[in-house]
Amino acid sequence: MAQLSTKIKEYLKANGHTEVDLMQDVLLQDDGQGPHIKEWNISGVAKPSDSDLSAVESAANTAEANAQVIATRVALYGGAIKQLENIIENGLDAEIARVAQIKADNPKS
Repeated sequence: MAQLSTKIKEYLKANGHTEVDLMQDVLLQDDGQGPHIKEWNISGVAKPSDSDLSAVESAANTAEANAQVIATRVALYGGAIKQLENIIENGLDAEIARVAQIKADNPKS
C-alpha cells in the first residue's frame, strides 16, 4: 500500500497539478490512527475522498517502486568522479555499457 503523500501526488497529477508542497499546499497529520489530510490548500482541485485516493493506488505503488529503483541505480552508478575515472580508464563505451547493465538489472515498472 502506497503512502498517503504519494497517493496525493498521483491524485494531483491526474488532475493537472504536477507540483505540490506537502508543507504548505497539503498538510498531513497522524493522530495515531494513521495519516490523514489535515489541511487542503489547493484551489481548483477538490480535496480527495477515500475513493479518489483508492483510484490512484496502483499509480502510487508504481511511483514508489520506481523511486526505490532510481535510488538503487544512483547508488550503483557512483559519483561523477567514479564515472569519469571509468571513462578515462576504460573508455566511454565501457561506461555506457556499465550504465545500461545497471538499468537492465534494476528495471523500473
